[in-house]
Amino acid sequence: MAIFRKTAWALAVGGWLISPAQHAAEKSDQKASSYYVEPGSYGTKRETDPPEYVRNLSKTGIKGTEDMTWLNVGLDYRMRYERRDDDLRRPVSSGLDEPVLLRTRAYLGVKDILDPLRFVAEFEDARVYNSRFPRSNREVNEFELIQGYGELHFKDALGYDDRGNARPAFIRAGRMAFEFLDRRLIGLNRWRNTTNNFQGFRASIGQDANDWAVDLLALQPLTRLMTDFDKPNQDQWFSSIIGHWRGWSDIVTIEPYYMALRQDASAANNNQARDIHGTGLRLYGWVGDTGINYDFSGMYQFGRDGGRQHDAYMVTSEVGYTFKAHPWKPRISAFYGHVSGDRDPNDNKNNRFERFFGFARPWSSDDYMVPENLIAPKIRIEFEPIKGLKIDSGYSAFWLDSKTDRFRNLLDGSSFNRDRTGQSGDFLGHGLDIRARCHLTRFIAANVGYTHYTFGDFTRARQEAANGSSSDDSDFVYVELSFNALDIFK
Repeated sequence: MAIFRKTAWALAVGGWLISPAQHAAEKSDQKASSYYVEPGSYGTKRETDPPEYVRNLSKTGIKGTEDMTWLNVGLDYRMRYERRDDDLRRPVSSGLDEPVLLRTRAYLGVKDILDPLRFVAEFEDARVYNSRFPRSNREVNEFELIQGYGELHFKDALGYDDRGNARPAFIRAGRMAFEFLDRRLIGLNRWRNTTNNFQGFRASIGQDANDWAVDLLALQPLTRLMTDFDKPNQDQWFSSIIGHWRGWSDIVTIEPYYMALRQDASAANNNQARDIHGTGLRLYGWVGDTGINYDFSGMYQFGRDGGRQHDAYMVTSEVGYTFKAHPWKPRISAFYGHVSGDRDPNDNKNNRFERFFGFARPWSSDDYMVPENLIAPKIRIEFEPIKGLKIDSGYSAFWLDSKTDRFRNLLDGSSFNRDRTGQSGDFLGHGLDIRARCHLTRFIAANVGYTHYTFGDFTRARQEAANGSSSDDSDFVYVELSFNALDIFK
């Protein structure tokens, strides 16, 4: 192991044989400073690793655990009441649904004491009650192991960066759940009651604090089975390489990436083979001390999709300004997203963007939109009128990129969500949303929100085609409480 670490460090510094111990000694009189800069753009903050609800046992305040720094634990419970009036995702055009969604998570992680060997197990139980619609694996996943992996972790495998941060390396094998980039392509989907997760391998060199890092993924997505133990999708492999350059993070963070989804034809997927590749780049940062921040990303996709050529793209951009001198620290921002749809249903080319394993919440607060065949401009304001009370509100409008392609979530994904003639138009609708978040106690957090969505011409036309009638608008109210059991002892 000592030979490995010395060799790796020598390569990292271009041949200068300085050991990690020597480098640490030289930095001992300096406080390590992270290169990482939070993007600041709306809805893009990644879940931490381990998850945010997890606590180190030695810091929980439980008597007798002060020296147990090697154990991470978590116990989290969430309850959300929703009131959805005329939900466009449903097969009927109108109606009221008031589901209650419950989710419990428990986490156990062992680190340091057995290094380089580490272990993590995370369980989830997700259920829904009082809904008038059939249950699905979006709401239900009972008694499930969502993470269960072993890890070989080398804390300073490649020494230290110029600011004194150790550059680790690790490889994980097993079940795992995580988020990358702006979460629009790889996300846990924390809003949804169930979790995106995978089985396979993940390797990383570096950490967020370093000037550079690389992540490598080779995974099979897990198929969520509501009451049985989840199984990996044997027909699919998802692979990715994601780079992070933070050496200029006071100006810009640069994240180039490549993703690929391979699907073998089988009876389970209607004998459709797919081989989708995508290359992308994300640039984000802050403009000095002006209060202006930006977040730009783009991805181009190519390959084969069921025998057709795949040719698609997605671009997103956001620019915001924070009034730092104001006590409420208000931030206003403008966002624009453009995601390609299939231009011609009769040609041999598929232009519909493959959204991989992201989540829909950043696109629309009512969970109506997903990143395919979509044009979405938005304006938002965020502020904190009282310390601990965070409020944000926004106005959004939505169009189809291609009027001959589908609106994915309309009418429960039935064939009526597409007009191949293009005569239904391309305007999906527009909406206003508001949300408030705060901690009621040190261990109970509240999240309350409301969205009013007005249907556009396309939405109404397709509802009328399916049901003979349509609704003009939709209202969505939710009240969510989260309980962290370990914070009781603080």
